[in-house]
Amino acid sequence: MYKTVVGEFAGGGGSREMKSLIYHVIAGRWFMFYASLLIMAAAGAVYMFGMYSNEVKTSLGYDQTTINLLSFFKDVGATFGIISGLINEVTPPWVVLSIGVLTNFFGYFMIWLAVSGRIAKPHVWQMCLYTFIGANSQTFATTGALVTCVKNFPGSRGSLLGLLKGYVGLSGAIIAQFYHAFYGDHNPQALILLIAWLPAAVSFLFLPTIRIFNNVFYHHRNVNKVFYHLLYISLALAGFLMVLIIMQNRLTFTRPEFVADGVVVFFLLLLPLVVVFREEINQLKAKTQGVTDSTSQLKVVTEIIPPPNAEQEVPATTSSHDTSSCFRNILNPPKRGEDYTILQAIFSIDMLVLFVATIFGAGGALTAIDNLGQIGRSLGYPRKSITTCVSLLSIWNYLGRVVAGFASEILLTKYKVPRPFLLTLVMLLSCVGHILIALGAPNALYFASMIIGFSLGAQWPLMFAIISEIFGLKHYSTLYNFGAVSSPVGSYFLNVRLTGVLYDKEALKQLKAKGLSRQAGKELNCVGVQCYRMAFVIITVATLFACFISFVLVLRTRKFYKGDIYRNFKVEHVTEENEITKTGISVLFETEAHASALGEEDKKNRK
Repeated sequence: MYKTVVGEFAGGGGSREMKSLIYHVIAGRWFMFYASLLIMAAAGAVYMFGMYSNEVKTSLGYDQTTINLLSFFKDVGATFGIISGLINEVTPPWVVLSIGVLTNFFGYFMIWLAVSGRIAKPHVWQMCLYTFIGANSQTFATTGALVTCVKNFPGSRGSLLGLLKGYVGLSGAIIAQFYHAFYGDHNPQALILLIAWLPAAVSFLFLPTIRIFNNVFYHHRNVNKVFYHLLYISLALAGFLMVLIIMQNRLTFTRPEFVADGVVVFFLLLLPLVVVFREEINQLKAKTQGVTDSTSQLKVVTEIIPPPNAEQEVPATTSSHDTSSCFRNILNPPKRGEDYTILQAIFSIDMLVLFVATIFGAGGALTAIDNLGQIGRSLGYPRKSITTCVSLLSIWNYLGRVVAGFASEILLTKYKVPRPFLLTLVMLLSCVGHILIALGAPNALYFASMIIGFSLGAQWPLMFAIISEIFGLKHYSTLYNFGAVSSPVGSYFLNVRLTGVLYDKEALKQLKAKGLSRQAGKELNCVGVQCYRMAFVIITVATLFACFISFVLVLRTRKFYKGDIYRNFKVEHVTEENEITKTGISVLFETEAHASALGEEDKKNRK
């Protein structure tokens, strides 16, 4: 079909028709989704903090508590998306993406200026502000792209969220390879500069592309098939990055080899365009032949029109609470699956349970990720091995996201397994990684980074899908970002107030044992497994508590997930198809009536 359609355009009218075809593809919803994938692939710089945190610590003379404070503001910025969500409620997506471009470049560029000594050493609060602004750009990128995609593909949220969040998880490894290709392997300051301009450039390039599509002609059955094709390509990208990371850890690469690796990564990022072009061309042919097919198969079409009582079987998505004051109905929410107001969702018990579970579950995993570089250093890992751990974490973060997204979609649709149950399991899995860090066994950090990366990655698509399913899509851009705020709350208590304090306490004890004292303005380092042991024992207990809270949500929503949670969108889709069919039939009848009238008039003229 692809060759046939291209041949028709190429042979029928030359370059003009080909330009029309290319415009159709670029303006289509699948190219919009591909653009969102690229934006996500560049939006995960917050997961690379462990690769340059030691450079910040050394150049600015910080202790571990200050570094953990910076990582906390990084986590707050990366998840505090309430502002971007509210802006997205009243503006088109390109406005939100534009703000993300500006904040990303400003925040990380100022960090680069400070670390490279091009400006005077800033105060700690200024570095916290720069870190917050730079990391907060991720919320604008994900809100503008991811929320828009969910609204354009409402019936495949698990697969869609798994893919998009998966590319965010891969972005750390992707940016690392471009860093090697552009700047080599021994310039951490250049990595911060790359993080400043690359994500901003990608978002700026696709500003006109990201938008919400209304009344788009598409075949719902083909959507998941396309997602699986894109999944296979992303798996190939992740597999290549995995092999590449292992080889770079064991071998010494030259600059041309780094460039060649970057070219292959860039090619794998462009490969989904093949799927996009094929699907858009198929949709174009289906759209142009839609009326002909519907009129030539009149009997088949009339059989799929839903019965008169079909609309009555679907619960209305709008009710009287939408027109009344939202403040009077905060404690009177609709049924699960219908559109909640923002306040109804925020003050609901389901959101409270999900929020508390994520505070301790994701907060503990974020603490491990933010301290990964310092953990490796305290255990005596070389810098190259620490970079490998961070990159492995990025790969397994991706795998957790795509596996959770696609597996939860299959288990939900076929076996009615609630997504909150899977969320409980992945939180339980992260406890294994925390215990490995607490034990400090040789080479255990590699396995811990993979386990924690997988479990944290799996939590995001599950949590965001749960929010969209329970509270509806009307205010999803705000509720999506509200749910993400929970993780930095846990990160503050578990990272800044617990891990950083215990680390510095142990470091001061080691200095005292050597007969030394802390000098102001110099970094404070701790060596040995005892630096993080107690902190991660406590984090393990906190994560087990998160598992218990998450299981409470499983019990509360088990009846809801036993039903067909997507039935509203399925009926709406069938209704749209029937409207298209009715339009085609009416056009046919009008055409036949007009032809018949012309025939009668012609007969009279002959007489």
